[in-house]
Amino acid sequence: MKKLSLFTFILSSLLMLDCTIENENSVAPSSSFEIDPNDFKGTILDGTISLNPSLNYKLTGALVVKEGATLNIPAGTTITAAAGTTTSAFIGVERGATINISGTASNPVVMTAETQSAGAWGGLAIAGYGITNAGVDVTSEVGDLTYGGTDNTDSSGTITYLRVEYTGATFTNDKEFNGVTLFGVGSGTIFKNVSSVNGGDDGIEFFGGAVDAENLVSINSGDDSIDFADGFAGSITNAYIKGITKAGIEGSNNGDDGNLEPVTTATISNVTMVVDGLGNSEGAIYFKEGGGNLTYTNIVVDGISLGMKIKSDDTAAQARLTNGDLVIENFNYLNAPSTWNWGGYNYTGSNTGATGAGNGANAPSWADGWSE
Repeated sequence: MKKLSLFTFILSSLLMLDCTIENENSVAPSSSFEIDPNDFKGTILDGTISLNPSLNYKLTGALVVKEGATLNIPAGTTITAAAGTTTSAFIGVERGATINISGTASNPVVMTAETQSAGAWGGLAIAGYGITNAGVDVTSEVGDLTYGGTDNTDSSGTITYLRVEYTGATFTNDKEFNGVTLFGVGSGTIFKNVSSVNGGDDGIEFFGGAVDAENLVSINSGDDSIDFADGFAGSITNAYIKGITKAGIEGSNNGDDGNLEPVTTATISNVTMVVDGLGNSEGAIYFKEGGGNLTYTNIVVDGISLGMKIKSDDTAAQARLTNGDLVIENFNYLNAPSTWNWGGYNYTGSNTGATGAGNGANAPSWADGWSE
């Protein structure tokens, strides 16, 4: 019996050792993508790529993360688009791919450009399986990413404490990159503490999907500061906008059919908008292409004379005004005429103690140290 017990013990130990070796060997293989920090571009087809914050990554072309692959960007990482790349340099994340940007307030992730002027490179574009009234399997305007689906809870990862600079490279007058663009990105995605600075087109834009965005900063954007369209069904909470070229916030339903369903339905709260001399030709709010079912609350604006723009021939948007589908509450204006042009909207509110992003017309404390 003792010999049998010894044999059993040895056999069990060998089996455990074999299982341990098998488990060690079963760790997910690293990605086939090879990183060259001085020539950072290409397609991440599989596995997980994690960047090293001690290195400066020089983006020399498009970097695309394919479905099933993951890109991790830790706090303190800097990615710099090479001079002269313009439309060829951008970061794209496909549906089913994951991007985790894990910056901190004291150590954000920065995506910038050697040529420090608006339009120097593309920016960041993320696609998801969220619902959009533009359809399913839609091709993005830039980056040729496929987006749209039936899952508004879809996750594209986690994006926190990110600053993008000098984006908005231009193909044509009607086709330009934004700072950060979310195409059909779902509510499973964390999108918080994101800043776009000195971009050539829109700062941050949402096409459909249902992501809930928090703590957004858009500074000196060449077009609209924050933009959403195509059945966007999320929320924007806490936004600081400074240097407005066209609209502070542009909200639309669909450019081909203002009544297309599902209709854009969003809540925008705790926002500060400061013109800062750039023009503001489309007002604090642009209710466009059918607008949508929108609620704005706790808004502070400084130096904006046009409260809202809405075109008289935008019948879908005009009908929503009549139906009460646009709600504007607690809107506080500074350094603007006592009578605003509200584009036909019967806004009767006045200075009611709105705090905007948290500090009136000044930058909020949550934006300190990382946003510009």
